[in-house]
Amino acid sequence: MKVIFGCLAALALGSAFAAAGDPPTPAGTFVLTSPEFEDNGRLQKKFAGNDKTNANCVGENVSPAFSWSNAPAGTKSFAFLMVDPEGRNGLSVVHWVAYGIPASVSGFAEGEVAKESQKFIGGKSTRNLPTYFGPCTPPGDWHHYTFTLIATDLDAKALQPGMTRDELLTALNGHALGAAGRIGRFRHE
Repeated sequence: MKVIFGCLAALALGSAFAAAGDPPTPAGTFVLTSPEFEDNGRLQKKFAGNDKTNANCVGENVSPAFSWSNAPAGTKSFAFLMVDPEGRNGLSVVHWVAYGIPASVSGFAEGEVAKESQKFIGGKSTRNLPTYFGPCTPPGDWHHYTFTLIATDLDAKALQPGMTRDELLTALNGHALGAAGRIGRFRHE
């Protein structure tokens, strides 16, 4: 009986957190947040891509706002990736690659990374873009968009522009100090 009561209490507590937003994070944990969506929450249509030649791109290509805190000691810069692992039939679509984000930067405003900025060095997405490009999912399909922020010990100007995700991850090998992430889900009807 105690086991059943304990399980019910845990379920109720989990439901309370789900209803109230993201669960609490222990103090001092490197965390990535967004006022636009809860972790594993639905992305609004405005965050979807807007390529008029692709009927799956039904949005405005506005990038979500993000903020982060409690970077690991020794952080000199950040890298930021947005990847759709279900895209291209499971081969993945890289929507955004950015790095050289100075340690003094602690977030991006809504729409800020959908255009070039002095706050980051643009890499190369699957579409060969240096900036954010939102979801373009087939009708009815749910896709998960992983947003990963990586703290590094590299100077913000250490890497050249135009690196792909794989090139960036190779360059960060031995220089990554920690990561924080968030998942957004999207589908269009």
